[in-house]
Amino acid sequence: MAEIVLLDGGLGQELVHRAGDLPTPLWSTQVMVDHPGMVGQLHADYFAAGATVATTNTYCVHHDRLEGTPLAARFHDLHMAALAEARGAVVPGRRIAGSIGPLEASYRPDRHPPHDVAVARYAEVAREIGPQVDLIICETVASLAHVRAVLEGAKAAGRPVWLSVTVDDEDGARLRSGEATADVCAIAVAGGAEALLANCSAPEAMPAALAALKGAGLPIGAYANGFTQITKDFLRDKPTVDSLHPREDMTPERYAVHVMGWVAQGATIVGGCCETGPAHIAELTRALRAAGHTIV
Repeated sequence: MAEIVLLDGGLGQELVHRAGDLPTPLWSTQVMVDHPGMVGQLHADYFAAGATVATTNTYCVHHDRLEGTPLAARFHDLHMAALAEARGAVVPGRRIAGSIGPLEASYRPDRHPPHDVAVARYAEVAREIGPQVDLIICETVASLAHVRAVLEGAKAAGRPVWLSVTVDDEDGARLRSGEATADVCAIAVAGGAEALLANCSAPEAMPAALAALKGAGLPIGAYANGFTQITKDFLRDKPTVDSLHPREDMTPERYAVHVMGWVAQGATIVGGCCETGPAHIAELTRALRAAGHTIV
């Protein structure tokens, strides 16, 4: 049996649901401002469900996301607020992963900035969060150019870096950019990644993604979303999450079946992404322990 790192579930969608407010392009960042303590409570709920890693609510805290909003001047403050929420919930033996989300927009490799620009922006985030986290997780990485830039920038944190790519929902052997997922491996190893994961893609796409990522010889893992599909409306400028709809079939029990299949493939880092919540993580805890795995 294996030792399995159990990540938390989704933050953004769960926070929007809990807040009950109309979604904005600032997503979970806006919720954190409008409802102090809600992020920390969600972190605590995930730990209570069995998660061993809390992912900071910093995914969307980029200058380009904040530009033109009332929060534009609060780049530093928002990072500190997210870190405080996570640190207030963490318990002994648990870790904090500092999230670095994509620049400009999720699932839009066509909008990723030129390499030098992107590296500088990712490094700025890494320096903000590095001193208060145990590791960095670069999330929803959609292209090979994105891989190169975010890994170079993340080094500024001085922490271990995990890289998580987002893949085509119908073909996990391809990134959202259309490039081969397997081509991530050599770049990730050269860039110093210590684990390779796939996230924010359909659970059915993860087996092919994991098979491709195995080539790096690093720990692998996955955490899928529960969306029906990534809609055209969500791929427009400054979208809101009400453009996306949850799958009715993605119950905690059904999601756990997918995850246990990934573990059978060799995944040792698992959790949930958008439209998964504490109930999904609690079911993963139960299923992993029932199968004889140790959650670390």
